[in-house]
Amino acid sequence: MLRDEAASYIKSVQWEQGMRARNKDKDAKDDSILLYLSRAKGNGGTDVTSVSKTILSLKKRLLPDSVAIPLHLNQTLLSVQEGIALGIWIKDSYYDASGLSALSENKSALGNDQKREYESKMQTATAFMLYAAAYNIIHNLKTVASDDLSVMKNKFAGIPELSFMSPLKGISCSLYYYDKYLSHPDVVKSDKDVADFTVVYFEALIDEIQLRKSSLEYTETITDRTYKLENSEFAISGWDNVFAGTAKSIEFNKIQFEQIVGNRDAKHFARRLTERMLSYDFIAKKNPFQELGGFMPVFMGYGIPGTGKSMLIAAIATRLKEHCDNLDIPFLFHPMPDTLISTFQGGSAEKMVEWMKPLQDPSKLIFAPIDDAENNLQERTAQGVSAGVKEVIGVFLRYTEGAYAVNYGNSSIGLFTNLPEMLDKAVISRVQGRFKIDGARTEHDFLDQDHLWWRKLQDTMPDFINMNDPKGYNYLADQGLAKNMGEILNVSDKPNEERVLEAYDKTIKIHKTNDHVFYATLYKEIQKLFPFFSSRDVRNIQSAVSLRLTDFDLEKDWFENPDIYFKQDYDTKFGMLQELMRSNMKGLDFSEIRRQEVVRYLDNVATIADTDFKRKVDARINQLNIELEAREQFDDGK
Repeated sequence: MLRDEAASYIKSVQWEQGMRARNKDKDAKDDSILLYLSRAKGNGGTDVTSVSKTILSLKKRLLPDSVAIPLHLNQTLLSVQEGIALGIWIKDSYYDASGLSALSENKSALGNDQKREYESKMQTATAFMLYAAAYNIIHNLKTVASDDLSVMKNKFAGIPELSFMSPLKGISCSLYYYDKYLSHPDVVKSDKDVADFTVVYFEALIDEIQLRKSSLEYTETITDRTYKLENSEFAISGWDNVFAGTAKSIEFNKIQFEQIVGNRDAKHFARRLTERMLSYDFIAKKNPFQELGGFMPVFMGYGIPGTGKSMLIAAIATRLKEHCDNLDIPFLFHPMPDTLISTFQGGSAEKMVEWMKPLQDPSKLIFAPIDDAENNLQERTAQGVSAGVKEVIGVFLRYTEGAYAVNYGNSSIGLFTNLPEMLDKAVISRVQGRFKIDGARTEHDFLDQDHLWWRKLQDTMPDFINMNDPKGYNYLADQGLAKNMGEILNVSDKPNEERVLEAYDKTIKIHKTNDHVFYATLYKEIQKLFPFFSSRDVRNIQSAVSLRLTDFDLEKDWFENPDIYFKQDYDTKFGMLQELMRSNMKGLDFSEIRRQEVVRYLDNVATIADTDFKRKVDARINQLNIELEAREQFDDGK
């Protein structure tokens, strides 16, 4: 029924231009597209147009020898029809939810106040119908249209008018000008242009509605609900719409963990991350590791430049993509773009919301790395920080822990930085797992790093590398993945950072480490040293302990035969993980693990807090040394 109604609009609509459209741009040149539109029916009479006939005439003009309708023309026509059908359904839903249906049935008996309510709701219904239709059309054509639409946007001269008076007038008006554009000889030069222009036109339609939505009333039943199209990735949530699927995976270099030298802690953490994400249940829309306490919606990897942060991002994406392909799971690699900060007020926040929204899509696994995180998430109180950075941080905080924060256990944001001390304190407090990316650290690491370089020459010219191999070591033997954190950790009995050690020693004189009150007292002492230390840091410590307790490998045969685990229902998966966790905990001491993780975390807090000050001191000392040396050379030259 809805498709039939939509098809009737595609076949024929009639529209009488308003004075605003007819008088628009009177001084334009005769050959301008805008003047062409304003003179489409210069006498102001009713004009009948047919999108389907225009599409057919385009087929004859563009591809006269083709028997069938070209692919892009056909896809565009179908997308417009489907979008209108969805818009009509959305309009009908609004009618019922807002009480507009009852007002329509008693239209002849309405009083003045009710008539005004009826007209207002009618305009809102029309606007939301057009909004939903346009969004669905764009969603359907985004993969068809060109990535660069700048040429088509230069041809586009805007929409002369848009009517919200009634659903019929709204559709008629929007399709009327859409058809006039398609009929203009300079707009469409190829069948691909039809898809490109359609995206540009309906994006402009959405922009127009966004500009006028503040004047609409009775929008409560629009903003309080989300609609998702069955068996599709398309979703619409009030005026703040999410194309759950418009974000495309970015291409990345395929890198295996074994190709990364050193970084045992980082590689182990990354492997655990991928296993936890893959345990997400698409039917229940939750992850059993969330209940077990081993999932990290936000994590951080930090280290000096050149230690492998970008390679680690690619390795995580590679591992997730390979497993997702094997398990037939949709995967989105969604890195933060470099062009996020805008010079326009509010522009950065808008772009950040646009980037964060796809992370709420429960229909795929999503890895969202932020490389060089200090660029966009810099400490807000630092001198010279732009308004754009503050906007980005504000959105990040709301969407990671706040009213907008929705995490199903299928997405994870990774902060990667050379300068963790420059990150905003509130941003760091959102981090639930952290690891150091320190690159090569042993003699074997440096051997392997060189080996990865020269073996490419050896593969092509076997006799070219005339050097001796090391005795007693096989290349890359030390670059495998660790079994658990116990193999990696250099466990310290006490903190390494002086101020933390002082607080630790003060507390241990009062309480034993296996007393719960020991940690409450220690946290209070730490808060005296670092006022930004808060309850969220305590929750992050708890997450770190939970990560250690769930630090076990998923069974190898679960990957080889997905039916054993990955294809099971949520409760079965949760039970299997609980059994695995129990067997893994043999020999583990909760009290000792808790102490180790508290010491690691607090050392990390102190390191990040002190590093910025130390770097400034070192820079000042270096500058003084330069000035001293310059003065001595100047004096010697006299």
